[in-house]
Amino acid sequence: MKAKQPISTSTNQHINSSTFDNYPLRPASYAATLGRTVIVVPHPDDEALGCGGLLALLRQAGQPVAAALVSDGTMSHPHSQEFSVAARRELRYAELRHALAVLDVAENETLYLGLPDSQVPSAGPAFEAAARQLADFIAQQQAETVLVPWRRDPHPDHRASSALASAALARLPTPPRRLEYVVWAWERAAPEDLPRPDEGIGFRLDIGSVLAQKQRAIAAHRSQLAPGTITDDPGGFLLSEAMLAHFAQPVEVFIEAPTP
Repeated sequence: MKAKQPISTSTNQHINSSTFDNYPLRPASYAATLGRTVIVVPHPDDEALGCGGLLALLRQAGQPVAAALVSDGTMSHPHSQEFSVAARRELRYAELRHALAVLDVAENETLYLGLPDSQVPSAGPAFEAAARQLADFIAQQQAETVLVPWRRDPHPDHRASSALASAALARLPTPPRRLEYVVWAWERAAPEDLPRPDEGIGFRLDIGSVLAQKQRAIAAHRSQLAPGTITDDPGGFLLSEAMLAHFAQPVEVFIEAPTP
């Protein structure tokens, strides 16, 4: 789920854009250096929004990519009567599979952790069980790089997913490279939510050559785009045009975490 009403201000958006625009630009060829990659996805659509270009470039370079979906994605339209919880879950999962196929990612290798949308835990038994599953998945994929949400991306599920990824990586004898991607930081981040120099190296990645492919992957998430496919919940979530504009740029933003 994403909150229905963005809580950002134009000042915050300006600060965030200025911060990210100052990051150095890396060429598309950088993707080939990342090796086998796993992306940790809080909700179906975050993979396309935050990393769709990088995923496409990784596949163009012949690098294997696998996705781990954290939440069940059912709370974007919680009051729908036409779509039950199970139907909403399968719709969101199907949209994710479609988007991954557009990006040439093997959708049949996706890990579905099935944690509750809008209530992804950041501690406790369910968190620990999911961390074990995720660690095993990353090890099975022999990942050299893991893509995770920015640790203070201003959505509770994104922050919990980042914590989950950290717990999973801590279980591995040799943790892979960690790249953090931004989704809601474009719109909502307060200054204290933005990356500090000691937290990693920020950079922009040139995705101009695959931008159209990324846009098709975003479009695969039809339930999240106006007019939407779930029409009996007027208060349900849809991505705004202003939000989508951030992901129509020929660059994506990443923060490379320091090596442990």
